[in-house]
Amino acid sequence: MESFEFICPCHFGLEAVLKKEITDLGYTITSVEDGKVCFSGDVNAFARANIFLRTAERVLLKVGSFRAESFEDLFQGTKSIPWERYLPEDARFWVAKANSVKSKVFSPSDIQSVMKKAMVERMKEHYHTTWFNETGASFPVRVSILKDIVTVGLDTSGESLHKRGYRKMIAKAPIEETLAAALIMLTPWNRDRILVDPFCGSGTIPIEAAMIGLNIAPGMNREFLAESWTGLIPKKSWYAAVEEANSKIITDCELNIQGYDLDNEVIKAARQNAEDAGVLEHIHFQQRDVADLRNPKKYGFIITNPPYGERLEDLKTLPALYRTIGESFKGLDSWSMFLITSYEDALNALGLTPDKNRKIYNGMIKTYFYSFMGPKPPKRNRQNPE
Repeated sequence: MESFEFICPCHFGLEAVLKKEITDLGYTITSVEDGKVCFSGDVNAFARANIFLRTAERVLLKVGSFRAESFEDLFQGTKSIPWERYLPEDARFWVAKANSVKSKVFSPSDIQSVMKKAMVERMKEHYHTTWFNETGASFPVRVSILKDIVTVGLDTSGESLHKRGYRKMIAKAPIEETLAAALIMLTPWNRDRILVDPFCGSGTIPIEAAMIGLNIAPGMNREFLAESWTGLIPKKSWYAAVEEANSKIITDCELNIQGYDLDNEVIKAARQNAEDAGVLEHIHFQQRDVADLRNPKKYGFIITNPPYGERLEDLKTLPALYRTIGESFKGLDSWSMFLITSYEDALNALGLTPDKNRKIYNGMIKTYFYSFMGPKPPKRNRQNPE
């Protein structure tokens, strides 16, 4: 079976999580760089990667890589790519995004223009025509240039993979679904343990946790651009991937996931989002202050994305808020807490020392994911379970 190479961009700092996901799908990693993981796979990987990967931002089909120190190099390198292998004669194609870092070729708009011309020239020679109507399927190209090395990919996803299709109601400063999933996967939480998000907002962390706990593939309820690439990917690949995803859903499972927020309207939105994701029955949402965070159960998890103070007016309230978070956590016997924030004085305000501190970029914002580990629960006696 024909092999393809794929590029999956992700949040900076989450490459290891995405690498494990791809490996678990059965594919071979070819390289890991800042903010992206590359792998090889067969034709079924187009569908399976888009439907199953929780932490990738999108799935790109790598079509070429070459050195370019001038726009002439860029033109010739782009023209040397066998575009006819991927694009039918009626394809709608354009360079949707170009970025350049530490390279001699650096103007995004000029990069886009030169590459489009080169693609047209290659297609003219292959299809023996001087004009393309571009009325068929869409093939957006994404290019990155790093230290004069050009990497060219076709976007198979379309809308970013963080858009699962369930989050229509959005609270202010929401966390992306891909980042929320990655944070959960960075913790030892599993479906048998209680999970609480005391700043749940739109419900993203609780919803992603429920989808992980029930093994619901994140891309099951949305469409992907490459579904229309019928000359390259057979329809049966998509049907087979959806069938596989359906077969892996865990139905006989009771989860204990809770989401709290001060704003009742936000809680209503979170409930609607959870219902659209098909997981509402597994999550308890409640209007509640973090100061009132109490729970009689042991060995629970807090995974949360509290306010960062990105707005100046919020900065004044942050020390008191983080002190309250720290005090509430100290009152939870044997619990663990995982908290993402860009607030530089968070640890002082929390009054806690983290067991781990991971740097993650949430877009352009540098954040820290702090781990405060509680004790492990005792192993259950198989013959006499609790």
